[in-house]
Amino acid sequence: MLKRGGTIGILGGGQLGRMMAMSAAQLGYRCIAYAPEGDTVAEQVCGDVFANKWDDTAALAAFAAQCDVVTWEFENVPVATAQAMPEGRIFPHPRALETAQDRLSEKRFVEGLGGTAAAHACVDGRADLDRAVERLGVPGILKTRRDGYDGKGQWRITSARDIEGLNLPDLPLIYEAFVEFEAEFSVILVRGQDGAIRFWDSTRNTHDDGILATSALPAGQPIADQVAPARDLARQVADALDYVGVLTLEFFATAAGPVFNEMAPRVHNSGHWSIEGAATSQFENHIRAVAGLPLGDTDTVAKSVTMTNIIGADIRDAYAQLDTADTHLHDYGKAEVRAGRKMGHVTRIVR
Repeated sequence: MLKRGGTIGILGGGQLGRMMAMSAAQLGYRCIAYAPEGDTVAEQVCGDVFANKWDDTAALAAFAAQCDVVTWEFENVPVATAQAMPEGRIFPHPRALETAQDRLSEKRFVEGLGGTAAAHACVDGRADLDRAVERLGVPGILKTRRDGYDGKGQWRITSARDIEGLNLPDLPLIYEAFVEFEAEFSVILVRGQDGAIRFWDSTRNTHDDGILATSALPAGQPIADQVAPARDLARQVADALDYVGVLTLEFFATAAGPVFNEMAPRVHNSGHWSIEGAATSQFENHIRAVAGLPLGDTDTVAKSVTMTNIIGADIRDAYAQLDTADTHLHDYGKAEVRAGRKMGHVTRIVR
């Protein structure tokens, strides 16, 4: 168990790290962050920030020397960076990053555990894409296998004409057949160092241009009937990875049952509602897990909860939303306002 006043290192400097550090401070811990130079909003609540490149071995060693334990706040931290941290002092284990950073490997891993993923094919060039579309049909989505998030690195294919006009990037790709679904939902769990697992209620998620717009509870049907098998798969994933911390799996609710979409080995946007809406937030429980503390209750403490992302220039009018009772604003403190950028979120509670 991490002693009172211990230091938790966070790889990454975005809003997830910021909210982790705020929960860590509540528990009496100090956080320091490591992130290349940029709009590092976690620095506003961290004791120190290492603004160095991911492959700066000297800086990584100096960072690790100051940390009792290390975690990360987003899944695109290079695996080599995570592996540079002392064995047994980084949670989750870097194998979770290796699994999640490649969409093809991720799907094969989940299918190996008995999960169902969208029909897909590996694409390494134009001929592969032609074969994939012929076999899987249209519509479909072409994605980069690595580094994509919030709709980035994705191309919707609706006809052969879309392929003709597409300038393929020189990157490993994956083509996924379109999934006919009724709703989207997340399964978010936390797993402790002792193997204990707790789940938060699953939200109904809506997206706008590939970016999460809202997460709401109660999720209603058909999600309610598909949470149990989705949780079973998520538990298998967490156990197979000997995972420690918060883990998220996203699903499509379909007529045939839950279809796995993707995995995020971290706290997740669709779990932000838990700060006010659950007995213990995803951020506090992640800190508890990596610190070796007992996990907190994950029960929902409201009749309904709706989390809405604040995107781009909408942050300028965000304070106006506070005129509604039981409304909670989270401004991430980002200096640069630009289209498509997550600037904060608002959570509304009905008790």
